[in-house]
Amino acid sequence: MGDFSLQFAPLLPWAAIIALACVAAVVALLGIVARLRAAWLRTAMLGLFLLALCGPILSRQDREPLPNVVALVVDRSASQGIGDRTSQTNEARDAITRQVKALGNVDLRVVEASGDPASADGTRLFGALSNALSDVPPDRVGGAVLLTDGVVDDVPARAAELGFKAPVHGLITGVPDERDRQISLVEAPRFGLVKQSTTIRFRITDHGPNMPSTATVVLRRDGEEIARTSVPVGEVSSLQVPIDHAGLNVVELEAETVPGELSPVNNRAVLEIEGIREKMRVLLVSGEPNAGERTWRNLLKADANVDLVHFTILRPPQKGDGTPINELSLIQFPTHRLFDEEIHRFDLIIFDRYAQEGLLPSAYFDNMTEFVRNGGAILLASGADYASENSLWGTALADILPAAPTGNVLYQPYRPAISDLGKRHPVTRDLPGSGANPPAWGQWYTTVETNLREGTAVMSGAQGAPLLVLAHQDKGRVALLLSDHAWLWARGYEGGGPYVDLLRRLSHWLMKEPDLDEEALRAKANGRDITIERQTMADSVAPVDLTGPNGEKARLTLKPEKPGLWTADYTTDTMGIWHAQDGALQAITNVGPANPREFQDLISTPDRLKEVAKETGGTVQRLASAAGFAVPAVRAVGDGSPYGGDGWIGLKRSEATVVRGIASFPLFAGLIGLALLLGGLSMMWAREGR
Repeated sequence: MGDFSLQFAPLLPWAAIIALACVAAVVALLGIVARLRAAWLRTAMLGLFLLALCGPILSRQDREPLPNVVALVVDRSASQGIGDRTSQTNEARDAITRQVKALGNVDLRVVEASGDPASADGTRLFGALSNALSDVPPDRVGGAVLLTDGVVDDVPARAAELGFKAPVHGLITGVPDERDRQISLVEAPRFGLVKQSTTIRFRITDHGPNMPSTATVVLRRDGEEIARTSVPVGEVSSLQVPIDHAGLNVVELEAETVPGELSPVNNRAVLEIEGIREKMRVLLVSGEPNAGERTWRNLLKADANVDLVHFTILRPPQKGDGTPINELSLIQFPTHRLFDEEIHRFDLIIFDRYAQEGLLPSAYFDNMTEFVRNGGAILLASGADYASENSLWGTALADILPAAPTGNVLYQPYRPAISDLGKRHPVTRDLPGSGANPPAWGQWYTTVETNLREGTAVMSGAQGAPLLVLAHQDKGRVALLLSDHAWLWARGYEGGGPYVDLLRRLSHWLMKEPDLDEEALRAKANGRDITIERQTMADSVAPVDLTGPNGEKARLTLKPEKPGLWTADYTTDTMGIWHAQDGALQAITNVGPANPREFQDLISTPDRLKEVAKETGGTVQRLASAAGFAVPAVRAVGDGSPYGGDGWIGLKRSEATVVRGIASFPLFAGLIGLALLLGGLSMMWAREGR
């Protein structure tokens, strides 16, 4: 392909050539007016000389047409794996590829846009299209073909945002009149108060012909079914979810499937509700005044989540000085109200150096025993009082206390030590300074000698005697701290010790903080990775069975991470709720977003692409119809012609070219120019010589 053009390279400045042209025009005009012989020949000769001074050059450009660039974007998102959509996509991709290449002089760019099902962005095909054509000038783009189910989440609002002027065609997989059910959350709280209920609002939407008007919905919390009800389709419904524990509560709503629906994956909605305790109510009763009394008070008052009620016994009533009972305290001790009427409202009762001095009737200790068995907690922070004849061991609390006093107190210096079982227990595991031998903390000087009858001694004192004993009693918990010298750590004696960590963990264990349970199975998801944690006091653990939302199963062998903690990791591409089970223990976690956008709307549709296709002159067509499956024919058409019709799609024919070579021919250079000038002079002389 060649293009010719005429250019000039003047021998004189253009101003001089114009001046000479004016003089030549005057001379020629005078000759013509005077009717001189050969006047016209003289005029032509003057023009020839002027043209020679302009330096005319004839140029020829050899141009090669550039190929049209056509993008074929293939949707490989998760929704494209439903039904026959994958096979339809592959067949259409191969047919379009063959037809486009048969057009000739076409650069076909095939882009597989898989997307990430764990992303909250959904299917993004136009981003992939933009990347594929980012290095192509707009005039070379012949068009774009999108092979998709039509559920595209990044369709531009205007065709001008595409960056090129060429047709965009959408070829839609799937079939008409598809059936599917979808559940969507309207109101999903992120937080809820423990022991209270929170409200979830949701809507069930059905697509397709002959769908039912109601649907059964199952509500689960941490994998356990807690409600089942029937709700109307298309309307906003609500359910109450009781928050059972602090920390993460995984709540799952599942609607029954409809016969013939595309997939049950969007029949399920998941949300994670963080359980938050109301202020935990703690009753602290200090008996005999001691140096450590303020340690407990300061620790509990510093915790914003603790509502503390503290009473100190200033003087026992049997003191025979005639002081009336109602004057033995600054505020009368409301024993009946606290230990009878409102005992159930407390989470934890702490007795700090308290001995039975007749202030509390025996019936109240019966109440406290029942309080523990029904889920409450009691901590005895004892000194010599626990070994005395007025010890709380002599009350009804003896039924739930894990260690019996011998009546002896060991008065000798020692450094509290973590027992072998304590190294596995989350209350005492990894306490700061416990890794050294002996532990890097200050000494204590008293230990109440006891006989352990149940529970776990997680710390030991003088002569290896139990120092901190933890025990479960029915639904509640009990702890014995068999020394009143924890305050030495708080005062920094001999460098102090981790009293804040120890006492805070101890109080939170008593109040059933899930992270401090001795036996627990936890599952945590980070991206596509699932981490299983097994907390146990045992020497070994059984394998954990992991089950995915699609029935995928795996058996994981756990490895020791640290004493009492075993872990295993598993990587998966399957999004949704995963169940982990180890005997009686189970845990669940959600992989990916709680409700991935990719799985919310599964119905194939041409509607989302219609507007951008119309603006660019393209079309949107279904590959499958009642007549069968058919891939439209591909044609190359010129600018201004229709780019599509029934059974065919058109691609814009580009006129872009690239210059491969340039040839120049000076018209008055060399022998050719000399011959023209000499020929003209000869003709003029011959004419005048007649």
